[in-house]
Amino acid sequence: MKGSRDMSRKKDAETNEKEKIKPEQPDEKAEAQSADEQAEPAEHKEEKETAESAELEAARAKADEYLALAQRVQADFENFRRRNESIRADAYADGRKDVAAVMLPVLDNLERAVEAAAGSTDEALKNGVEMVLKQMTEAYQKLDVKPINRLGEKFDPNLENAILQGTEDEGDPGTVCQVLQKGYMIGDKVLRHAMVKVVPE
Repeated sequence: MKGSRDMSRKKDAETNEKEKIKPEQPDEKAEAQSADEQAEPAEHKEEKETAESAELEAARAKADEYLALAQRVQADFENFRRRNESIRADAYADGRKDVAAVMLPVLDNLERAVEAAAGSTDEALKNGVEMVLKQMTEAYQKLDVKPINRLGEKFDPNLENAILQGTEDEGDPGTVCQVLQKGYMIGDKVLRHAMVKVVPE
């Protein structure tokens, strides 16, 4: 009986040893599951990349849209600034022209006063009027106002108004023989037409 127990124990030990030494067989089910797990992350990765690519494209489209909007706003502002500068320059030119036109009679009277004072014995009065006329003339020069002086030249209706007709012995036919009132230009525009006497043609 003791021998049979020993034999049984020996058999169990051998069986245990065999089981320990026996190489573990790969579990096909586990391998299939592992393959599925590897395949699944690859699909997720592709979906993630596609989603990121779509988001990037959308962000680029938005950036292009904002850039175009900013460029339009900048162009509109530049146009507004140029238009404003043009309006301001025109307003300044119109104001300068109006002031110069209003003051022309004063300039005419100062010239007459100088002519009247030429025969006067009061030197102080004469010098004072001449000084005021000089200052007035300098102010007009700063405003770019110049007299129209075309005595002896061909009559130009764009610059002069013919109010009297001269005689043939006063000059060449069609020329200005006398200036009755000075005309003035401001820049390249007529501020006041000259009143002249013209020799008939």
